[in-house]
Formats: sequence, structure tokens, C-alpha cells
Amino acid sequence: MNRRSLQHSKLAQIFLRPLSLLYGVIARVRVHAYASGWLTQGRLNAAVVSVGNLTAGGTGKTPMVLWLAEKFLAKGQRVAVLSRGYRGAHGTSDEVALLRTRLDERATIAISANRFAAGAAVENGEAIDIFLLDDGFQHLQLARDVDILLMDASRSLTNERLLPAGLLREPVSAMTRADILVFTRAETQPGVSAAVSHLAEYPVFAATTKLLGFRILGDKSISLLNASQIGEGPFFAFCGLGNPQQFFRDLETWRIATNGQRVFGDHHRYTAADVAALERAAEQSKSRAFVTTEKDAQNLTGVTLRQFPVYIAIIDIEVSQETDFLALIEAKIASKIAQRLAAAAGVPS
Repeated sequence: MNRRSLQHSKLAQIFLRPLSLLYGVIARVRVHAYASGWLTQGRLNAAVVSVGNLTAGGTGKTPMVLWLAEKFLAKGQRVAVLSRGYRGAHGTSDEVALLRTRLDERATIAISANRFAAGAAVENGEAIDIFLLDDGFQHLQLARDVDILLMDASRSLTNERLLPAGLLREPVSAMTRADILVFTRAETQPGVSAAVSHLAEYPVFAATTKLLGFRILGDKSISLLNASQIGEGPFFAFCGLGNPQQFFRDLETWRIATNGQRVFGDHHRYTAADVAALERAAEQSKSRAFVTTEKDAQNLTGVTLRQFPVYIAIIDIEVSQETDFLALIEAKIASKIAQRLAAAAGVPS
């Protein structure tokens, strides 16, 4: 960011600060209204595990939902994902399309702004053991058994402001509502994993991003290419993510040489004009191919990059102390179910 842009950003924050204060008041009142029972939460029959964050922008929620879905499915549990389908159309979005691509028919995916209604409709049609509530920390309309809050280790929240002046959806103090805290992208801050390992008595874990391989855009084959198979590059990298710089840092970590980069807005749907601009930029930078993310690949539908191949980075996450993490989720679900059964039987808690 140049000096003039930085000055404009600071001025914008000053003018938006009153709106941030108002936003904070509304957020706190809303949380209190649900906590006190003034507003009621819908309750599904199956267990609900929420995955969310405090900021606008990516912290790895979709990769975590995918990871959890795979773990529950591997145990023989029937899984459904509840998503808002942010900035999507016709019952889908880039994140929903990614979930469907990865999970195929093994899990049900329901999209609605009203996640309770969507979940109830799913339960009317099939038996479900676990609902995964994607981006659910602020979606208080639906009761949950476990609240997993993700914090991006590569981004400091020190001095961060509430929307619209900053990125925070809620004050940092809201993290006390979480049952489990996960620091994602822990590989960017080596001290995070070490610190978390000494907090065994607390529900805090670390997660790192892992490269599985690359797929060529348009290639439906299951097999992935490793870094050596896609060639030495140089590549032109582009993405439309909440935290685009982290993708570029990941490419450096994976030793993927780039000659140029282009950032689009989060959830950006690519047009023919975008494609033409990207191909001109890649040609000018003397790149030999493109590299982008799985989420961006979903937003390239309907357009074609003909001049250079497009390699899609396929990632997964690894959670520290995985066995303990999953056991804690199961224990919290069991505890909430026991509480509900006791309440239904009239047994005082």
C-alpha cells in the first residue's frame, strides 16, 4: 500500500469509527438477547457443530468444515453441512461448490440464510448424526452443541476495529463464547504450535495448512500432480480470497516460483474481461502458467483461460493433537445431549 492509499485508509477509519461503535453495541445487545432468552434459538434433533471466526475474511473455515466432515464420515456418521451460500446464486456459491466437489454425495449440503429451517428440512427427509454449521459463530438463531472458533495466526487482531472501520464482526472478548479455539495457519508463526502444546488443560489447538498437490483446471481426473510435475514455472498467481497474501506466502513456502500476482475481491466471479487482463499480465511477466486456489476455480465457471494452463492448489489442514481435538468435540456433544435429556425428564441441572 502506497503512502496516499494509507492516508485514505486512515481517514476512512476515522469517519467510519462512529458506525463501528454502533455496530459493537448492536452486536453485544444481540448476543445478550439470545443468552437471556429474549430471542429463542431453533434446536435440531441431531448434534450441531459450529465452525466460525471473529473477522470478515478467511481464517480457513471451509477447510476446517471439510476436515471435520471427513473425520465424522470415516466414523460412519451421517453428516450434513449447513451453509449460508455467501454471495452465491441459484443455491450455490464458491464455498458450497467446493464442499460439493470434495464431499460428493457422501454428505448432504443445505444452503439457506435460515440454517435452522434448512436443517429441519434435511431432518424431515433423512437421518443425520452431525450438522456442521459453516461460518456459524454469529449465527445465533441456531442452537449448537459445540462452538469452534478459528483465529488466523498470521493476522494480529491487536488494534483491529469492528466493522465497518475494521475487520472484526464482534469484539475480541466474544471469544469467551467458544467451546474450542483453533489457531489456523500456525505454520506462519512457529511459536504458536509450541505455545499451544503447553496448554493441554485448555481447549486450544493449532492447525496448519498442508499442500496435497495440484489439479489442472478442467481436468476431472482424481490424481493430483506434485510440485515437480507442474514444472519450475514461473507462474502467475491470482486469487479472490479474504486473506489473499496468505495464499502468496503459501506459494513461497511450497517453492512455487511466481513472476506476478493479481488480487480480486473475496468471492469474485471471473468475467471474460478479467481473463483477458490476466492473460495479458501473465504474458507481460513472461509466466508460463497460472496458479490459483480451489475456491477461485469454482468462480472460473463459464470463462476460459486459453493462453496458459491453470494449476489449482489443493490443500488440507492438519490439527495438532488430532485425537484429543476430536475426543473433546465428542465429549461436548455427549454432555449437551445428556443435559437435554435431563431437562426433558425434569431433572434439575
